[in-house]
Amino acid sequence: MHRSSFSAWLCLSAALILMTTACAGNSSRQLKQQSLPQHGQPPSMERKSGEPPVQITEPAKTPKLSAGRESVQRENRPLSLADLHHKYESTFLFNGPSGQRKAALTFDDVPDTEYTPQLLDILKQYGVRATFFTIGNRAEAHPDIVKRMVDEGHAIGSHSYSHPNLPRVSDAVFQNEILRTEQALAPLIGYKPRLFRPPYGNISEDQIQWMASLNYHIINWNVDSLDWKGLTADQVSANVLGHVKPGAVILQHGAGGEGEDLIGTVQALPKIIESLTHSGIQLVTVPELFNITEGTKSD
Repeated sequence: MHRSSFSAWLCLSAALILMTTACAGNSSRQLKQQSLPQHGQPPSMERKSGEPPVQITEPAKTPKLSAGRESVQRENRPLSLADLHHKYESTFLFNGPSGQRKAALTFDDVPDTEYTPQLLDILKQYGVRATFFTIGNRAEAHPDIVKRMVDEGHAIGSHSYSHPNLPRVSDAVFQNEILRTEQALAPLIGYKPRLFRPPYGNISEDQIQWMASLNYHIINWNVDSLDWKGLTADQVSANVLGHVKPGAVILQHGAGGEGEDLIGTVQALPKIIESLTHSGIQLVTVPELFNITEGTKSD
């Protein structure tokens, strides 16, 4: 082939190749454009002719709690005495079984040299045994009166060493009040008491649990004479006799705080004993009423 003819042929071939490549590129772009949905919508949401636009909505928000979070609003309130009684019903006792016509006379804050001996004289006269909740430092001050209680068949319980309001004291102070009273009473009564009445009837849940670990029974009451108010004999007896039912635990005081007058308690006791006995109520000690142990043998 002549040189000029060959050059012409090469130019023609190159031109044909360029045209073919360009056409192929145009066809590919047209196919891609045809395959894409309009307005960049995903294929699954491509609208058909005449359909309304698809609207994308966010999930509905959960309404807030109007008073705030539980951790902020819920208060850790201590249980009431009634709640504690139900929670620890075998340890924290208020009244005995109602199926037997029995009741227990109990006397707090003993002993002293004024009122306690008078009450012991009346109980001895009627042949009635009661339960005395004894303060440790008073037992140390009047050991002969404590021994007389035991000799005449009365039950002895602890009423703390110095009569504090127990929920307001530290654990160390509380435990010392109990253990120190044990040490004061054991040589006088021959055993470590396992009956306990908290001063003012107040005690915390942690304190109940600690007492239970030492096998104590905590004895409150369900009949209150209110004698600490300095009431007359008629008022004291009315407060007692108007509320006694079988199983009752009756609260009175056998000694007072400074300046407290308990003559109404002393004068009311004969009427209370006679009225309850006449109505068929047998007066027993707390251990007899609940069928529990009075104490543990001291070393």
